[in-house]
Amino acid sequence: MMPSAKLLNSRIFKGLSLLLPLALAGAIAPPTYPQTATPRTLSVRSDIQEADSKTGIVTARGNVQINYPARQIQATAAQAQYFSRERRIILSGDVYVLQQGNSLRGETVTYLIDEGRFIALPDNPGQVESVYLVAPEQDAAAQNTIGPKPPASSTAPK
Repeated sequence: MMPSAKLLNSRIFKGLSLLLPLALAGAIAPPTYPQTATPRTLSVRSDIQEADSKTGIVTARGNVQINYPARQIQATAAQAQYFSRERRIILSGDVYVLQQGNSLRGETVTYLIDEGRFIALPDNPGQVESVYLVAPEQDAAAQNTIGPKPPASSTAPK
């Protein structure tokens, strides 16, 4: 059925004819892609860096600085190797790691990314040092559980 000449000249029809392309554009959806997890950027700064695409190992040497904001980790070392296939980082040479105020020092520190776990080894002979922040409420709770509790007394001493 053809619209009448009166309808074709009306403002409503002209307005609708201008909106039709916009409505159709909204109906045509852009291609969809699978949703992936947001990337967690781990940045490495150093004097020299090498990447081997065959082995998946990235090596950074000299004044290495690592920043991993997603896990609030900052680290410094003489050398770092990122094993992309195993998802681990081995830091060596006067390693210092800071995470949420807690710190770790050692000659070699391995960080297992998927587990969020550090393994620290000292220089021979030597030791590993870690410093942890203890929240006041955790400290008070620990003091209440250490040792036997004194017996409750129902009478005052004479």
